[in-house]
Amino acid sequence: MQKQLFLLLAILMMAAACRVQKPIQSSSPSNSEVPPLAVAPVIEVPIPTNKDVVNTSSNISAITKADKTIASKANAAIFNKSAFAPAHVGICIYDYDKKKYIYNYQDTKYFVPASNTKIFTCYAALKNLKDSLVAFEYLQGDDNITVRFTGDPTFLHNNFKQQTAYNYLQQNADKITIVSPRWHAAAFGDGWAWNDFDADYMPERSAMPIYGNVVTFERKGNAIKSMPKSFKDSLNIFANTAEGDFAINRDKNDNYFDVVKSNKKFTSVQIPFTVKKNLEDVSLHLLEDTIHHTLQFASAINDDNAGWKKFYAQSTDSMLKKMMHESDNFFAEQTLLMVANEKIGIMDDDKIITNLLQSDFADLPQKPKWVDGSGLSRYNLMSPKDFVWVLTQIKNEFAWDRIQAIFPTGDDGTLAGLYKNYAGKIYAKTGTLSNTVAISGFITTNKGKSLIFSVLVNAHQSSASVIRKSIEQLLSNIIETY
Repeated sequence: MQKQLFLLLAILMMAAACRVQKPIQSSSPSNSEVPPLAVAPVIEVPIPTNKDVVNTSSNISAITKADKTIASKANAAIFNKSAFAPAHVGICIYDYDKKKYIYNYQDTKYFVPASNTKIFTCYAALKNLKDSLVAFEYLQGDDNITVRFTGDPTFLHNNFKQQTAYNYLQQNADKITIVSPRWHAAAFGDGWAWNDFDADYMPERSAMPIYGNVVTFERKGNAIKSMPKSFKDSLNIFANTAEGDFAINRDKNDNYFDVVKSNKKFTSVQIPFTVKKNLEDVSLHLLEDTIHHTLQFASAINDDNAGWKKFYAQSTDSMLKKMMHESDNFFAEQTLLMVANEKIGIMDDDKIITNLLQSDFADLPQKPKWVDGSGLSRYNLMSPKDFVWVLTQIKNEFAWDRIQAIFPTGDDGTLAGLYKNYAGKIYAKTGTLSNTVAISGFITTNKGKSLIFSVLVNAHQSSASVIRKSIEQLLSNIIETY
């Protein structure tokens, strides 16, 4: 009897253990039962309500506490457009007269700034270079002159017709000894695209730039002419040049140029030449070929603390204007290295950036990741608020007519075709890499308000022209109405 009771009790317990409770029925018809074999722990994640969700296009003014008028213009020009849907966008607009921000959207976040990096370089140059560039430093002896180059990109550059530094060297060629410069940089910056080595927008950096560190090949009849002329002997002809259907490519590691068949007619091309590691490998020979005189060379001098004098040549602003109007990467890189030579005594991009961030740029709102002078590197990371800060310092410290000469205005320089009706109302620096568009600068509205702005766009999947036009719509509306 006792055994039967135990057996009955065991059966009842087993039945209870196997019973599956039905789930609580929901009012939602789409709910389904939870499978009875689901044994994994359930982590409840709160589903955001409409109050939690930030809708960029409809709630932008609430997010940023911005001026409602500008916010609505930003919605119409940018945030309501599909081209910006996948993009990372940052905007900062500052009223210079009232000393307050009037619109902010993601302005403290970091962006790849492309050529807007040149604004940092421009401010560093304005702060640390004199009115004229140091073409070289020299020691004057009784019967000899020791020359040390300082990175001047204008030396024998075809955009600078007056070449007082060259004239001096030519007139004193029999007395000249070139000494190794204080060079501690590499030909290419960190994060540059290595396969752009032969692109005209990426010449190598060097202590003694000459001819812009590019060779120009031009078709004249059936002949190919080069400047500098010595590169004519570096051509390897693998195509019939008579019809003009050819292209010229450079070897990655050497100054050998191949003429190859192409479907396009050849007229002219600029290709960077490799400067090699040592001054005497390429640059010095090019100078000798130009001067028609062999120059003495020394790797060092006995007394490096001797009283070096400075030979001033081109105006600093003429270099900065080319850098900013044409977005010239080579000039930007050399500018930063010239600042280094003046400020810390060596041409070293890493060390001068570190120095600048601790001195002239110490009060930046966000500490940037700054790696080069031009913005060719995608390692650069800067915020819109940083650019507004730098531009504010430029306006605080330097004459407005000087700023107007250095920065391009509407329908000028890299703003050609844009802001056509606003020449004199906007002065700005653009920036473009693939999937990246930037513009930062100064605005004077039709009501006389002085504004400083920065708009940075990363990771867009549209064309750069579509993004630029939308930004133009926003800034033009601000000029008209603020």
